[in-house]
Amino acid sequence: MPSFADARALAELTLADHLPARWLHSQAVAREAIRLAELPEMDREPLVVAAVLHDVGYSPVLARTGFHPLDGARFLAARGYDRRVAALLAHHSGAAVEARLREITGLERFDDEVSATRDALWYCDAVCGPTGEPMTPDERWDDIRRRYGPDHVVTRSLDEAEPRLRDAVDRTRARMAAAGVATADAAP
Repeated sequence: MPSFADARALAELTLADHLPARWLHSQAVAREAIRLAELPEMDREPLVVAAVLHDVGYSPVLARTGFHPLDGARFLAARGYDRRVAALLAHHSGAAVEARLREITGLERFDDEVSATRDALWYCDAVCGPTGEPMTPDERWDDIRRRYGPDHVVTRSLDEAEPRLRDAVDRTRARMAAAGVATADAAP
């Protein structure tokens, strides 16, 4: 697996010039992943590498289907990244729901693991705003709904995926509490 430094350089190369706000978000997600990487049950390298790369599929340089989780996963798989990292990207933040609503195929080529590492990636994405600012998951999800509007497929998929997202966030918070690690999202 390429190192975190290599993954960060790739994310910067694909996002910084084209989508600077997305690059700021990706850096914040990676910082939060680094903070959580030593929790029990966590697989450090896949988590931090997936975190910094989770949104590379938005880059116009590599977008093919227009569905960023799949485009990012395919890109990483083609570059020889660990299949697990590609799968974490493919399924991050409940992407399977949006793929189904958009009638996009290809996500099924990547396993959706249910693990502490996957939960942590979803948590990290949920507590970092669109330009990297800290947010609670509810603030983040409300912001997404506001930006896309009630009828957009992104909002509809978030509405459907929210229970799974909330479960992943809650499991991560529980792991953090058990390890004495403060949440970044001002959760009670």
